Amino acid sequence: MTKHALTYRDTPAGSSGPPPAIDKWAWLRAGVAVAAVGWGANQFAPLLLLYRSELGLSAATVQATFGLYAIGLVPGLLLGGPVSDRYGRRRLILPALFISLLGSVLLIAGGESLGLLFAGRVVSGIASGAAFSAGAAWIKELSLAGSAREANPGPRRATITMTMGFAMGPLVAGALAQWAPSPTVVAYLPHLALTLVSIPLVMRTPETCVTKRQDSLLRQLKVSAVREPRFRSVVMPLAPWVFGSASVALAYLPGLVKDQLGDSALVFSACVTALTGFAGILVQPLARRVDDPRKPRLIAMSMAIVVAGLLVAAAAAQWSQPVLVVAGTLVLGAGYGCCQVCGLLEVQRLAHPKDLAGLTAVYQALSYIGFAAPFLLAAFQDAIPASVLLVIAAGLATLTLIWTSLRAVRVQGAEGGTGSTGPVAGLPGTTTGAAGTTVGAPTSTPTAAATAVREG
Repeated sequence: MTKHALTYRDTPAGSSGPPPAIDKWAWLRAGVAVAAVGWGANQFAPLLLLYRSELGLSAATVQATFGLYAIGLVPGLLLGGPVSDRYGRRRLILPALFISLLGSVLLIAGGESLGLLFAGRVVSGIASGAAFSAGAAWIKELSLAGSAREANPGPRRATITMTMGFAMGPLVAGALAQWAPSPTVVAYLPHLALTLVSIPLVMRTPETCVTKRQDSLLRQLKVSAVREPRFRSVVMPLAPWVFGSASVALAYLPGLVKDQLGDSALVFSACVTALTGFAGILVQPLARRVDDPRKPRLIAMSMAIVVAGLLVAAAAAQWSQPVLVVAGTLVLGAGYGCCQVCGLLEVQRLAHPKDLAGLTAVYQALSYIGFAAPFLLAAFQDAIPASVLLVIAAGLATLTLIWTSLRAVRVQGAEGGTGSTGPVAGLPGTTTGAAGTTVGAPTSTPTAAATAVREG
């Protein structure tokens, strides 16, 4: 593996100036910001049981409050990606941090008001949408500057930083809600502190997207790679299972055994949420080793783990056993991690350099559809036993496994079996190797350089 010594301008898009080198830790400063927003997105999860008792809400209403996050997130993603491709990563991440702060302030004020809780969740979603689409692209681009051991560490690093926020936020918030005074206030204070720390770190992080765009923003919102057959037939069906598996583990399963836990329900829910994230992180080295652009091995493995996790969850629902909930959480968390790495790798192979954040945003918007899963399960739970609902979900995941694996093979064959997908293979200054890897010197824009590297 060769070290990619890339340099970008630390100036606004379209301006000129000497290009300073990017240090090898620059990606981590952007990653802390992404983790902070992820913390704010998921800190609410272990408090679901608390709000249910404090506000007298039904299970479906509580799950709807959790799912409202996606209403803000999807437009934030779809607009945030193209906006950051046009105006720069930092210009979007900084406002996203302030919006994330506002979300926590609204949640603090919503301790006795369902309306403010709704507003806080929607605002947190908007912040996440803006930060995750631009952040994943920024981390990828910054990672190329200092990576010596790994050719393309971007997807792994983006998933880890996002997931660390997802895992630590609810763990800390749940522990504070269990044992601290004024739990609906104190639980959100760590997020406020972490976000305030992230702001100066982002201000010191070099900008990587500096090419002046000639087309209009409205035209840029149309991401061409969305029309690629592989995106439509493989990535789109896979994407909802990313957070479908995670949200079932962290938002739905703890409620099934709350009567067995007594006063420990909140901290149990917090631990389950954290375990989901940590399992998603720990499985990623395996996901990277399994990945092969020429074969659907990672796709099949990711969905097989999701199927297994849903079946274990069904057993936990049938026998109301906390131990089985923990086991199902670990398997579903691993499924989340594999699906997320798989999806990001697919997107980064398909994306044209100028549309990297835009296509990432579309993919992530599709993945967050999975946040509706706990609400749907809770809505039908009165009519159909939870164990049966989870078995049905496992059946749908099995169908997705079969469909995506077969379609990946068929699309690969239609492309001539080179292993290259989408417009990346045709970039100026790049060549496609026999193993389907894209090799070439950095081109004139940072996103082009980010794509024109050997896929590890």
